[in-house]
Amino acid sequence: MKDRTSPNGSAEPLDVAYDTALLDLDGVVYAGGDAIDHAVESLDTARGHGMRLAYVTNNASRTPKAVAEHLTHLGVPAEAEDVITSAQAVARLIADQVPAGAKVLAVGGEGLFEALRERGLTPVESAEDGPAAAVQGYGPELRWSQLSEMAYAVNRGVPWFASNTDLTIPSARGIAPGNGAAVEAVRIATGGTPQVAGKPLPPMHRETVLRTGARRPLVVGDRLDTDIEGAYAGGVDSLLVLTGVTTPGQLLAAEPRHRPTYVAPDLRGLLVAQPSVTRDDGRYVCGGWTAGATGDALTLDGEGAPADGLRALCAAAWAAAGDGACGLDAAKALARLDL
Repeated sequence: MKDRTSPNGSAEPLDVAYDTALLDLDGVVYAGGDAIDHAVESLDTARGHGMRLAYVTNNASRTPKAVAEHLTHLGVPAEAEDVITSAQAVARLIADQVPAGAKVLAVGGEGLFEALRERGLTPVESAEDGPAAAVQGYGPELRWSQLSEMAYAVNRGVPWFASNTDLTIPSARGIAPGNGAAVEAVRIATGGTPQVAGKPLPPMHRETVLRTGARRPLVVGDRLDTDIEGAYAGGVDSLLVLTGVTTPGQLLAAEPRHRPTYVAPDLRGLLVAQPSVTRDDGRYVCGGWTAGATGDALTLDGEGAPADGLRALCAAAWAAAGDGACGLDAAKALARLDL
């Protein structure tokens, strides 16, 4: 994929230009148990325009059925088959490497146990049960004794897997430790490295393609290091929404694999055309804004929609950074935008 130096424009609304939205959940559709502002009505409108909605999450704790029921309760009708989890991806990865019916030491939520059983594997809880593999997934009731069992198994040479390595997860109360934090604890105790299935790695992309059959997919996410990098690795377009983990400053500093195709404040960005950024005498124009770089700082002049100003700043920052991460000071420029 050609490295991106500016957000793209789209003459058509994104829900027309793409046949399937591959939506992250935490930080995109909901935070904790509550729907994010504008998410429910935006997804309802996109569905009405003919866009298929699939929900692709690194959170392996809940079953697809439970996730679909939660979405439906929020006002986003969904079926279990609309939900693809990193638990399903890691279960397929394990099943490809161990005998049918093999025991697997599993630490995580019910979503991980169900995914293993779906692949004909037998979840167990102790390293003494003779597992052929050991796998970690996020579970809100994680105990240190479970991490100890994982460490015992890995130190004995049992193949180690992880549904994902997200260090954090957004919640209704803020940012909390994710599965990656628990994986790090086992890594410290063992010196090992797990095989990882979740975004941004190929097993998750493979699982998503197999289950959705999307032909013109658009990845929609809030994280640069999972959603956007996963889209980059899979060669598909992406939309970053600013309702979760990523801040505008982090977006400006993004290296090429973390640069989204499109940027929007929230899921209403699915329903509209995306303005292009144009270059004019070394500066970058979007809407009523003009961005550039002077000395060691980014500059921004004009007025208009804040998202347009951010798109112009992205172009200035990414062009200045080339194939690296932009280190220019963006504080004064971003202060002009209400984001």
